Amino acid sequence: MELRFEGDELKSVLNRLRRAQGQISGVIRMIEEGRDCEDVVTQLAAASRALDRAGFAIIATGLQQCLADAQDEETTDAMKARLEKLFLSLA
Repeated sequence: MELRFEGDELKSVLNRLRRAQGQISGVIRMIEEGRDCEDVVTQLAAASRALDRAGFAIIATGLQQCLADAQDEETTDAMKARLEKLFLSLA
């Protein structure tokens, strides 16, 4: 299943992934500096949420595309099952 992102979808997913990347870099820096545990965990939770949101957006786009591309009910059901499994892997 190949994902095709366009315009705002692509920008949104990339922004979320870049935000997570920056937050993870921040967590690494905080640990290296010996920062307060609560601050580190708070930053780590923010990175986790950003990754989750990017993942959900990717799966939602994939679901829309797969259902639009499906040619028969069997194919649709198989795609739904695969996407549901992916979705649950983020939960």
